[in-house]
Amino acid sequence: MAKIIIIDDEPAMVEVIVTLCREKGHQAVPFNSAARALEQIDALQPQIVITDIKMEAMSGFDVLRHVREHHRQTAVILITAYGSAETAVEAMKMGATDYVLKPFKIDELQTRIQKALDFQAAVGEVTYLRKELKNRYRFENIVGTSRKMQQVYNLINKVADTDSTVLIQGESGTGKELVARGLHFNSNRQHHPFIAINCSALPENLLESELFGHKKGAFTGAVSDKRGLFEEANLGTIFLDEVNSMATSLQTKLLRVLQEREVRRVGDNKSSPVNVRVVGATNEPLQPKMKDGTFREDLYYRLAVIPVEIPPLRERLEDVPLLVNHFLQKQANATGGEPKKIDPAAVDILCHYDYPGNVRELENAIERACALCDEEMILPTDLPPQVVAAAQGEKADKAVAAMPIGQPLEDFIQQQERGYIEATLAHCGGSREKAASMLGISMATLYRKVDSKSKASGKKD
Repeated sequence: MAKIIIIDDEPAMVEVIVTLCREKGHQAVPFNSAARALEQIDALQPQIVITDIKMEAMSGFDVLRHVREHHRQTAVILITAYGSAETAVEAMKMGATDYVLKPFKIDELQTRIQKALDFQAAVGEVTYLRKELKNRYRFENIVGTSRKMQQVYNLINKVADTDSTVLIQGESGTGKELVARGLHFNSNRQHHPFIAINCSALPENLLESELFGHKKGAFTGAVSDKRGLFEEANLGTIFLDEVNSMATSLQTKLLRVLQEREVRRVGDNKSSPVNVRVVGATNEPLQPKMKDGTFREDLYYRLAVIPVEIPPLRERLEDVPLLVNHFLQKQANATGGEPKKIDPAAVDILCHYDYPGNVRELENAIERACALCDEEMILPTDLPPQVVAAAQGEKADKAVAAMPIGQPLEDFIQQQERGYIEATLAHCGGSREKAASMLGISMATLYRKVDSKSKASGKKD
């Protein structure tokens, strides 16, 4: 159970509380001196400190102040016989977990101790989840060592801890939301909300209400006031995915938010200030939409203070092996097992595909392969058929392209034969005897073919 320090200058009271704690299986450490308890607190590392407020040498508030400064994860329960509303408020402001009046009932104190432990466990879980969430969206998880990806890393590392508006541009499946979350969880806004919305997923009127909120009675069905996502994301980050699909009327309202840093709900006649970092994303170039008037030019420049271009996977195929290993590890983490191995021939196939669905398509291919492979080794037969077919077709096309089309067949055969003989002789260190044996021909045949080669080239052997 828990380790609990009890501090009171009345020995009888300390003994009572120690007994209550030990009845519940807790390890109780008694002190009649607050100063002595604080000398030992570093070594003891208690989960809870229970202390009287009114003591001669050092008060319970002094203990609370020390614990809050040096042991933030430790819960503190204050006990006093001189309670008042002002004292309780002061205790809570200073960070006390709970406040108990003497005389107290046994069940009451035990309940307060359990409540403090439950609260502490919840705080610990939140801290852990925040750490895991930050780890999940570290920039290291945006995998790739290609030159284009290194340029992306350098840029987003520079702008992560700023409030500059960012526009992420890239095809579907390139990882735009991963970059947006990375920007948020590596910034000073990381402990505040990250809210994402796909602007193409809702019709215009619903998207307006979602983003900016509405007043009661603003339209049919608006039965109460509603906060919009900009207000929900206050002090944090809002990610507007596929902002290119936003209607021009909404673009105007978004521009106002970016310019004035305030938002007006649908049906309201006043605005409210918001402190939000905006990260937009588009899966198509916005310049043509600006030319035809479907995307506001002034909004583009407000959004693209920092433009980030995510390259499609087909332009960085050298990153495929790294991504494959990353997704194999990710699958292993999800199932709790060891990462599966992958046949080099399968990796070669994955490196010869153009990925219209980008990184998301590669991840799906690895997930499928992990599910279908019978052994611990992923084979080419475990890959999606379209990936295998496309890769084989590409290799065939390259082979055909390399063929000297238009050359007589006899000349082509002789040329291939000469190349093979030369390679074999080089492999055998120039020894014709070894080469003839390896080729499965007689020495006389080898001499004849070498001589014919020399005559054809106009050289003596």
